[in-house]
Amino acid sequence: MYRYILNRLLLSIPTLIGAAALVFILMRLIPGDICMVRLGGSGGSVSASALANCHAQLGLERPLPLQFLDFVVGFASGDFGVSMWSGKPVIQEIGTRIPVSLEIAILATLVAVAIAIPLGTISALKQNSWLDHVVRTVAIAGIATPSFWLGIISILIVLDVSHVLFGAPWMPPIDYVPLWEDPLHNLSIVILPAITIGYRYSAVTMRMTRSAMLEVLREDYIRTARAKGLLEQIIVNRHALKNAMLPVVTLVGIEFAFLIGGLVVTEQVFNLNGIGRLFVLAVQNQDYTLTQALVMLTVAIFVVTNLVVDVLYAWLDPRIRFG
Repeated sequence: MYRYILNRLLLSIPTLIGAAALVFILMRLIPGDICMVRLGGSGGSVSASALANCHAQLGLERPLPLQFLDFVVGFASGDFGVSMWSGKPVIQEIGTRIPVSLEIAILATLVAVAIAIPLGTISALKQNSWLDHVVRTVAIAGIATPSFWLGIISILIVLDVSHVLFGAPWMPPIDYVPLWEDPLHNLSIVILPAITIGYRYSAVTMRMTRSAMLEVLREDYIRTARAKGLLEQIIVNRHALKNAMLPVVTLVGIEFAFLIGGLVVTEQVFNLNGIGRLFVLAVQNQDYTLTQALVMLTVAIFVVTNLVVDVLYAWLDPRIRFG
């Protein structure tokens, strides 16, 4: 197991280098100039000397191979550099925003799993019944409904209900407070987007759970367990559900990794200052340093998540052994 984990970590190095090269090249292909954005933000003209000084200050006059080498070496040493737009350290820019995205991703994943696995299992056990049709309808509605529309509707519902109950509309505060400092204040900010996103992603997981359970329930060992007279609850929980979790765990892992930096529209709807919003601002401002760091952070999260999912395989299915 330890050798497998070490091999996977070593194989992730080419993946990270490839992602670094790709984002480095793509950012340089985007039309425009970060110095023109910084110096000519008010629409005025920029002198050639001021532009040259800005390029020298940001290191953009150096050959591209040297810029890429500095980027890779800095990432390997944990030094992400300084934001070209704000002038603040990139690690500080990311550090102030990642707690929001990480907390919402964790809560949304918990909501999705809590909804998807029980309903998907019931839908498979009650195949073609009215209950199965209801669950499938809920899942299809979740897949077809855009998350930003769900967010807007949920905000309107909270406003209307609070107006009826308290006489005035209520909305959660905007300023983010860590969970350990003020749990009530924190949850009032993140619970609504977590439920909205969790329902949206539970729809896909629900359908995957149902399909995997139906496939496992047709296996010979399930038929043998029933022939031996085992209780249906034991058959479902110990034999069927655990073996059906392999594709579900993969899907949940991918969704969790995506949620860290992929909630651009949802963060705009709920006015959250997370990684997705920072991603958009970095690309709009052509902030090479910040964009590259965010992409590498996303890639690293996907690599680690896939590794955790692979390790979970061995626990879910003892037949799987890693060399």
